[in-house]
Amino acid sequence: QVQLVESGGGLVQAGVSLRLSCAATGRAFSTYSVGWFRQAPGKEREFVAALNWRSSSTDYADSVKGRFTISRDNAKNTADLQMNSLKPEDTAVYYCAATSRNWGLRNRAEYAYWGQGTQVTVSS
Repeated sequence: QVQLVESGGGLVQAGVSLRLSCAATGRAFSTYSVGWFRQAPGKEREFVAALNWRSSSTDYADSVKGRFTISRDNAKNTADLQMNSLKPEDTAVYYCAATSRNWGLRNRAEYAYWGQGTQVTVSS
């Protein structure tokens, strides 16, 4: 069982940076892959980034590639999402998720554990 709590959201202007953090409690977090997803009003929850626990490889949605960076600190049981050059279209509730799997990480159905979400609003 893993519990996840996101933090770091807020209201920012376009072009600035924001760092989201996901704090995990529970067993063996280092053996869980971590994903970040987001959901804008009226839209489905979409994949943003993932970090494979076995290979440490990362994957990003095309819309955020080159601007966002996912990382983790297993000693602290945290996973972060550094977001640079934010755009108004990045506005959404951002969710951290964890799975014991290391494949299909773009698919939200593969994730068993979810945080409650943190709001990010980017004004133009």
